[in-house]
Amino acid sequence: MKDAVICYDVIRRSVKNPRLEFREGRLRLILPKNYAGPESIIHRHRRWIYNRHCRARDMLALAEGAELVTDRQEEEFRSLVNRMTDAISEELGVAPKAVRFRKMRTKWGSCSSKGNLCFNTHIRFLPEKLMEYIVFHEMVHLIELNHGPAFQSLIRTRFSEHKDCDRKLSAYWLLIQQHVNSISPCAAR
Repeated sequence: MKDAVICYDVIRRSVKNPRLEFREGRLRLILPKNYAGPESIIHRHRRWIYNRHCRARDMLALAEGAELVTDRQEEEFRSLVNRMTDAISEELGVAPKAVRFRKMRTKWGSCSSKGNLCFNTHIRFLPEKLMEYIVFHEMVHLIELNHGPAFQSLIRTRFSEHKDCDRKLSAYWLLIQQHVNSISPCAAR
């Protein structure tokens, strides 16, 4: 831990308390405008910073050979997810009340207690197998709302390699964030 060199960005904002976050595998310190230097917060949270840095490094290494699907259009993506949802509905014997799409900052998808599914529009950059895993995962939530043993058992019926899928999704998350920010008009602030 002593020898690790971890680059970081300092962002000063009108916030009350300092905070740390990792975005795209890079440490960001969000500090109040009148906050002294970043050294004290870095020292106080050095173990957390090191652990998150290692995880980000591992995810970037895992993403090394991964390629984003950048030529899938929005309409094609929505149609594909809807076809997957229909097929999985037949397989599981449950159907969502509605399927929606929106950009999400922290998740691939969600299932409400009312039976509505919402998918992150960024999953259009994923290979079909990982898209299918996300759709299946959210559809299983129509049966089991939590991630308990019954939920895990249902996931394993179709995705025995679900832990590998989860690892790949973590790696793709970093790649997608980098891709989206590189094409965003606000990328260079």
